[in-house]
Amino acid sequence: MLSLRSKMQNKPLLKALNFSGIDHPMYNLLVTAIEGAWDQGFYEYDKSRFLEYTNETIASAFKRLSDSHIKNLKSYPCLFAYEGKNSNTRIGCLTSITERGRNLLIEFELEQDVEPIPYSQIQPIATLLDIREWEMNRTHWAVKDEDLFQRLQHQGILEPDKQIKTTKLDRPITEKSPNPKVKKVQGFIGKVLGLEQEDGYEVFYRGHSNKKQYKLEPSLFRKDEKGNYLYKDNEHILYRELLVSNSADFQSDIYTLDRLVRMQHYSLPTRLLDITSNPLIALYFACKSSIDEEGEVIIFSIKREDIKYFDSDLASCIANLARLLQTEKE
Repeated sequence: MLSLRSKMQNKPLLKALNFSGIDHPMYNLLVTAIEGAWDQGFYEYDKSRFLEYTNETIASAFKRLSDSHIKNLKSYPCLFAYEGKNSNTRIGCLTSITERGRNLLIEFELEQDVEPIPYSQIQPIATLLDIREWEMNRTHWAVKDEDLFQRLQHQGILEPDKQIKTTKLDRPITEKSPNPKVKKVQGFIGKVLGLEQEDGYEVFYRGHSNKKQYKLEPSLFRKDEKGNYLYKDNEHILYRELLVSNSADFQSDIYTLDRLVRMQHYSLPTRLLDITSNPLIALYFACKSSIDEEGEVIIFSIKREDIKYFDSDLASCIANLARLLQTEKE
């Protein structure tokens, strides 16, 4: 079976750290590089930064932000932090989460009864809070499967509070997709032809054979079960090693993008994501393996003015990131 997917206030109570209804030991870790951002009461994240450094199971559950998922996120306590290890952190809660195109707008409240906590007090228990190495060097929003209050209280960072709940809340679950399902090629073509096409937009497709396993991310950004990147930090090494070992095959390539395209065929993890303008090619890749799994074709509707070609400055800059050290990229 195949599915098609198109890419087109309840206020938590925070008195005395008593989050009413919060029974699951999870918390939001929100990090920014903008000084004073957590004094404003609102902040906007790029969606690509949401669920970084988050365990794969949790990230998959929150991949599509339904009303129930937003309710769950708002129920979790938050640790608001700044990049680096020299600033104070704050405890608070989310009051609103709004999707705005490629961004997520959050509104929040800080707990005024809890003093700012220097990160120097958090750092010794970073592992216990699932705060990973280098994580504090990047603006992002992670969802952690840890009991924030229990960890902080056990270390004496927070005063013990008898009002904190300790029972369990159900984990977030991946909801059934509302996207249409098709079983025959004729039905697939009918669905594709029946989609409305806006003026000034181009349509592209991507197919994969297991909708539960595959995500819309290049292979370079795949993570292990704990949410750590498998290849990203060594991108420049992977790039150069393949050039050295197969130099003759890359002699005709002019642009770095050309090399990355060829490297895809060597199964090297790259920052490229294959899409096509032909829906039947996407259908082929959605059906060619994992016969017993549910495949998926994803439809991208993109403004023509946003489409860049191989010789554009933007494409060149993004492609050549593959040649830089991680420190240089940062």
